[in-house]
Amino acid sequence: MRIGHVALWTTDIDRLSAFWAQTFGAEIGERYESARRPGFASRFLSLADGPTIEIMQGPWIGTPGGLVERAGYAHVALSLGSREAVDVMADNAARRDILVSPPRMTGDGFYEAVLRDPDGNIIEIMI
Repeated sequence: MRIGHVALWTTDIDRLSAFWAQTFGAEIGERYESARRPGFASRFLSLADGPTIEIMQGPWIGTPGGLVERAGYAHVALSLGSREAVDVMADNAARRDILVSPPRMTGDGFYEAVLRDPDGNIIEIMI
């Protein structure tokens, strides 16, 4: 068994797709607009390896908020393969003011940094 894709709701599908393309080099799929559910649109994002990410938009989605913990998925973690790659991406994120936590060794042995996407979702970047 494997994960087919992970889905994220957003209020701005184009903004969030551009973030994933610019920050992580994601390939952006064609926009799908539902004929059965007015206002629903989605796009699939593909990274170099792993499952795809479906970005979904609808007029019923609330305005993005700050870092509020809630029930449900807490974050997406992307493995970059090396400390150097984590450091470079974290430096870029700091310049763009989206870095939440700089690179560090966690208590459970991971080298990681934490970013925030335009909707406030947490993305961990790690080795």
